[in-house]
Amino acid sequence: MAPKIQLLGAILLLLVMLSIDTTESKHDAFEFIEHLKGCHKGQNVSGVHQLKQYLKTFGYLNYNAVKHHNHTNHANDDFYDDALESAVKSYQQQYHLKVTGTLDPETVKEMTMPRCGVPDITNKTHHHGHHSRKLIHAVSHYQFFRGNPRWRKSQLTYRFRSSVSVPGTANIRSICARAFQKWAQVSHFTFQEVNPNAAADIEIGFHRGNHGDGANFDGPGGTLAHAFAPTVGHFHFDAQEFWSENPGPDQVDLESVAVHEIGHLLGLGHDDTVPDAIMYSKFSYGTTKRNLHADDIRGIRALYGLNK
Repeated sequence: MAPKIQLLGAILLLLVMLSIDTTESKHDAFEFIEHLKGCHKGQNVSGVHQLKQYLKTFGYLNYNAVKHHNHTNHANDDFYDDALESAVKSYQQQYHLKVTGTLDPETVKEMTMPRCGVPDITNKTHHHGHHSRKLIHAVSHYQFFRGNPRWRKSQLTYRFRSSVSVPGTANIRSICARAFQKWAQVSHFTFQEVNPNAAADIEIGFHRGNHGDGANFDGPGGTLAHAFAPTVGHFHFDAQEFWSENPGPDQVDLESVAVHEIGHLLGLGHDDTVPDAIMYSKFSYGTTKRNLHADDIRGIRALYGLNK
């Protein structure tokens, strides 16, 4: 009987472990937004304070800049106030949704998509219009960071330094090399990997939660990665995401995200008018988007004066 009991115990332990893994895989950092569907101005609903933090993180809400006519600051509570409604409307305008100021189903769907951690509109300079004599009928929607920060050299070095090891990322060096090459082909830049202990212009790594740069990661299903404008050179992946070089339905494509974040490193902001652009802020699990769009190319060439 003892072997049978031991076998039964092992099976039960395995089932418990599988249950834990399944629960963790379903965790979504933006899941709280689903529970706020239908919320609108004037309501007091548990979780609204998280929505305020979400919109603050991505550049839509700044209570320090809001005038409080009733002398009440609702930055840290669950009241859906005028400032929050205005921020939701700005978000809806940014993503070409119906501007209602309410968390309607379309807005919730957009907000819960995995995305880049770089803000959409804070400290950005917008560029809309015709930017190329050769492509006079092409309207561009790329963005730069405010002040148009740029690298003053064209030969950039990069190194890898992670604070945690991550499954599915064994080929990250070759993946990033391909991603850098996409930008090298349409610009004047060259990129060279150097030893992890050598000085480098760009540092790439996988990290969890608070990793010291003031932009904490939030676990699976939220912000996937982030990078800083020139010439900071920091490019970080969220180590708690499910990464892959050939993504399945619940995995994120490493190369797609790498190409996007390198665009930030070079000075491009988000392009949230053209979903096919590499610099679009949102990503979908199980899909790949690895090639630069014409808008991405026009953006990088305009920023560095390469269209002349």
